[in-house]
Amino acid sequence: MKKRNITSTTVLAAAMTALVGGSAGIANATEPCGDFGECKVLIEINAEDGDIGLHFLMDGDLLIYGALFNPKHRKIFAYYPRRELRRQTSTELFQESAEHLCDPSLVEEEDDIVVTLEEFIDRFKAGPYHVWGINSDWEGQHGVTSMTYHLPAKPAELEWVVEPPDDGEDEVEFEIVWEEGDDLGECADYDELAAMVAAGVLPQHPEDVTVAAWEVVLEVDVEDGDPLGAMQYVVRIPGTAEELEVEVPDDFLETLPPNTPAKIEVGAIGEGDNATFAEEGDICLNDTDPDDENGNGLNGCEEDEMDEEEDGD
Repeated sequence: MKKRNITSTTVLAAAMTALVGGSAGIANATEPCGDFGECKVLIEINAEDGDIGLHFLMDGDLLIYGALFNPKHRKIFAYYPRRELRRQTSTELFQESAEHLCDPSLVEEEDDIVVTLEEFIDRFKAGPYHVWGINSDWEGQHGVTSMTYHLPAKPAELEWVVEPPDDGEDEVEFEIVWEEGDDLGECADYDELAAMVAAGVLPQHPEDVTVAAWEVVLEVDVEDGDPLGAMQYVVRIPGTAEELEVEVPDDFLETLPPNTPAKIEVGAIGEGDNATFAEEGDICLNDTDPDDENGNGLNGCEEDEMDEEEDGD
């Protein structure tokens, strides 16, 4: 069964909502950003899959042109709507680069592209990025935002926890829990990062980067095209939270059918909005056989998959 990837719901959706004033509203885009309402350039790392990419956002009025310039004042992105879209104009423009593998050892297919963390840093320089736009009245708009290489460490020990009811209560609690980490997972381990800091490649070890917010995602993990694939629960809590855990509301879980496969993802969002995500799969929501009474070491979701395979045979 082909499974969907969580990946950039996280920063694509997050940048359009949480990173620019949605969710908890803790790590926001530059606001205001000169003539723009908002603008932002950030780095996202999926520490579990070992990939890295650049995301950027500009929010203007009645745009018929938008462009992004790097710290050397060279244009790296341009937006030109045509025909009916030009007449309608645009406001928020969001773009994410391809997210290439960080390590050659992760290559599985011939067309996989590798861009190591050092190569990515050399390619996209830290510093001020300029945003330019033209509106339908041919008025120019300009803003500037800063991108840094303060990369927060990957969340560690990510886990889906089922809490039995306490005395006098009859409801089970479902929680996502995690711990602070000290590396970037598949992109770079602790010692590699320490060497990069010592060499001046990174300004700060990820272990020491302040986390402004934790973004938590519970997402249904089904075949492409399945309507359930759009179902997800997303929330942010402050980086200063004493307990790194989130309880998933019963109201959300009750909307899902029995034995719904899912995965969880937690992102550490730095003060500059750079984000590092960890994920954990093989979760069974509304599990009808959590203890596997047949002694096969399976849960209800895994048994459903076995039934599908047998039907296919």
